[in-house]
Amino acid sequence: MPLNPEEEVFFRELMHSLIAIPKALRRDLEDADGLSGSEYITLMHLSEATDQLMRMSDLASECDLSVSGMTRLVSKLEREGLVRRRQCVDDARGYNAELTPDGLTALQQAYPTHLASVRRHVMDHFQGMDLVTLGEAFSKTARAGE
Repeated sequence: MPLNPEEEVFFRELMHSLIAIPKALRRDLEDADGLSGSEYITLMHLSEATDQLMRMSDLASECDLSVSGMTRLVSKLEREGLVRRRQCVDDARGYNAELTPDGLTALQQAYPTHLASVRRHVMDHFQGMDLVTLGEAFSKTARAGE
């Protein structure tokens, strides 16, 4: 069944937003704090992990990167002193990424930029709307695509 005109406009605008919003968030972070979007998300996931430590493959999955892409990113963050790599205790073949104190500081400094960017580029446009219902719809959409 074809989309009706309202559905067509909605779908096209949704797809445009899925491209435009990440670009805007990345641009704001890079301009203000010198962190790429991938760097920020990596530091964020590590900050939320138990002992601020995650297996590299799990971190790659959470950040939607390949394992080799995460390895390159962690190497860069390691050179900057924001992350350190440690061999897994229970698996000598695996490695963990661990957030350093400098990495936590960089994340904390970038957080206000990220928050302001999310408000400006996303939340301000949804004021007065039923965010619970919208969130549930986006959650169902995401699960259907997995």
